[in-house]
Amino acid sequence: MATHKRAEFTEAEQRLAAIAKALGHPARVAIVRLLAQRRACVCGELVLELPLSQSTVSQHLKELKAAGLVQGEVDGPRVCYCLDPAGWAVARQLLGNLLAEMPTSVPDTAAVPSCC
Repeated sequence: MATHKRAEFTEAEQRLAAIAKALGHPARVAIVRLLAQRRACVCGELVLELPLSQSTVSQHLKELKAAGLVQGEVDGPRVCYCLDPAGWAVARQLLGNLLAEMPTSVPDTAAVPSCC
């Protein structure tokens, strides 16, 4: 029996995976939550709220920025970070599309094979 493989993943699949990866660490989720509450924030202020060093917070912000979820603006010696509205609009759309493809009900556990 021949199987057909796709040559590569779609741009939407790759983008959603990058977003999921960026949100795949609890510190990044906490950073996003803090930025959402404050609407804008300086990295130093985030460090005061999190049990992480300045360099660790900066690395997490870099990952969130690379995924398009956070933007940063240089303000003298500091960088002021905030959520990127366009990035979050894309994230909502991609995740919504994925969820729309999922079944709306979970199968009964008795009907699920034991290998799953």
